[in-house]
Amino acid sequence: MPPSRTSLESRSLLWRRSPLFSPRHPFAWWASSRRNARGAFLGAVTLVLALTGTSVVVWTTPSISPATSAARVVQSITEAEQLRTERDRLAARVAQLTAQLNNRSASLGYTRAQLDASSQAVASLKAQLSQLQAAQAAGAKPTTSSGHGSTSAAGRVTAPSKAELLNPASPYFGMYTEQAPFNFASFDATATKIGARPSMVGYFAGWDQTFRADAVTSAWKRNMLPMMTWESRPINDGNGVVDAPSYSLPNIIAGNFDAYLHQYAKDIVTTGLPLAIRLDHEMNSTWYPWVEDDGHGNSINGNRAGDYVKMWQHVHDIFQSEGANQFVIWVWAPNRVDNLTTSHRALAYLQSLYPGDGDVDWLGMSGYLRPPFTSGQQYTFDETFGTTLGQLRATAKKPIILAEVGASETDGHKPAWIANFFSGVNADANKDIIGFSWFDLAISTYVQGSLATNDWRIDSRPESLAAFTAGLLGPGSRFHLTAT
Repeated sequence: MPPSRTSLESRSLLWRRSPLFSPRHPFAWWASSRRNARGAFLGAVTLVLALTGTSVVVWTTPSISPATSAARVVQSITEAEQLRTERDRLAARVAQLTAQLNNRSASLGYTRAQLDASSQAVASLKAQLSQLQAAQAAGAKPTTSSGHGSTSAAGRVTAPSKAELLNPASPYFGMYTEQAPFNFASFDATATKIGARPSMVGYFAGWDQTFRADAVTSAWKRNMLPMMTWESRPINDGNGVVDAPSYSLPNIIAGNFDAYLHQYAKDIVTTGLPLAIRLDHEMNSTWYPWVEDDGHGNSINGNRAGDYVKMWQHVHDIFQSEGANQFVIWVWAPNRVDNLTTSHRALAYLQSLYPGDGDVDWLGMSGYLRPPFTSGQQYTFDETFGTTLGQLRATAKKPIILAEVGASETDGHKPAWIANFFSGVNADANKDIIGFSWFDLAISTYVQGSLATNDWRIDSRPESLAAFTAGLLGPGSRFHLTAT
């Protein structure tokens, strides 16, 4: 509480009695006169104000220089811009991932549709199995058409003999897909769209690989003849790579691969199931290391004229010595002749590459509807296959397999070409054609220096699939296939 008046008076009295108080200095004990007291007072006030100002300045002045402070402000602005940029980037990434998620969802829907179709196929097969079991229970004997393999009651895979397969009652329909016969997912998906199960499956193998018994076994489990394109080079070498000195024809003829070939033949015998082997196909071209020359008299890969026939006969003889030829259908399959270099188009050149009737079971060929197209070109069976078929028939009297067939979607000619293809295959004049194998892939290659993608697939678009199905299964077709 505030002091009372009495207490103030008492304190004044005590002050006056203090030794510091003197009646001779009534105004201030520190000054000798009134004037001096006033001056001293003003000086004290000035000093106090000066100290106070100094304190204010000290406490309010920043600890860093103005330049440093400005720099930090700029830095803060820059960091803010960076944060905004990062925020925008993350927002864009979120949008991208959202779009991908939507696409994945759409793909999932398609996959579910495929799963539904597969489930229906399984249900159909179960129904067929039930009918077969019922027939067997009633004492009926199951019937099997020529060319069909099966699995015996003991679980062993069986197949028709080579003699039965050489001249089938119905032409073969085969496909090359990305993974068959090791994985039939895409193979079966295409077969389901067609509505018929192929009777042949094609695949490729290199001479750096051992014999794959599982490929042959899995094919015959599905009642399909396996046709292996066997290339005397490493499997991963690309088309157009012609320099492979270790795999030259002279080296093969000299016996450098004999140990490999003998073991391969033994493994075929051990497997005990037939297969077709298309050995070093398109030998009349200029793009493989087993070709003899480049069409201008220059050797390819150290090979010489006549070496191809010697190589083929050498391999065939080794297989004969091991007993493997009872299981192997040997397919000699040149390329379409009319699109080769001039010297390789001649009948005499093609015949110089033929190993002989004793070493060949089927004649074959590769033929594609392939760009670039020329002015006035006809998109027909005869335009693609006619000239080569004539030379094959002039070379030997053997069954003919169209071993590698495809059609590009470029320029939109594919559906009409497919329709005409089946008209040709089903014609009476071509009854020596015992089947074909379709190259069911989309491949990017260089054409005249430019990278181009050719979609060879049967279902590359609905019109192409419809034309294929109509030709394969429609009226007048020679193909009698199992429905999917």
